Amino acid sequence: MKLLFDFLPIFLFFIVYKVYDIYTATLVAIVASCLQVAFLWLKHRRVENMHIITLVLIVVLGGATLMFKDETFIKWKPTGVNWMFGIAFLGSQFIGKKTILERMMGANITLPAEIWTRLNAAWALFFIALGFINLYVAYNYDTDTWVNFKLFGMMGLTIAFILVQAVYLSRHIKHEDAVENTKDNP
Repeated sequence: MKLLFDFLPIFLFFIVYKVYDIYTATLVAIVASCLQVAFLWLKHRRVENMHIITLVLIVVLGGATLMFKDETFIKWKPTGVNWMFGIAFLGSQFIGKKTILERMMGANITLPAEIWTRLNAAWALFFIALGFINLYVAYNYDTDTWVNFKLFGMMGLTIAFILVQAVYLSRHIKHEDAVENTKDNP
């Protein structure tokens, strides 16, 4: 349910674009993001950084799209979000004792520090690459193709990346379980 809520502005953008146009869809995405953040604040008295970053970028770049009647600005939004996440993941390797990924998943999975570092770096590179891929699609294909890529392509690439990560993790989790079982049963 949380995933659906997180993607609500994107889904609304997609649907409204298909029915109307990029400018109406941008306005709906701005309003939906504002309402989403307001709802989260009222319900939990806190808002995740992802929602704040997305809100700021949609208001600034979406606002520029509407003000200048130029869809280029809104097409930069996914790149901005992905690059900010990539920089945050990369920076977390040098700031603090744990990477962002370890802080998010460390309570559920125990891994050696070097594996957390590799996974975190992989996510950083993935986000940065996804930002470049978005720009490639935005500048080399029509808006209709970009909107489809924004929803289906980016989501598909993310799911594929998560599956590759799961395979990688499974090798290390099995290894740890085997070591623990060996210690318990000599």
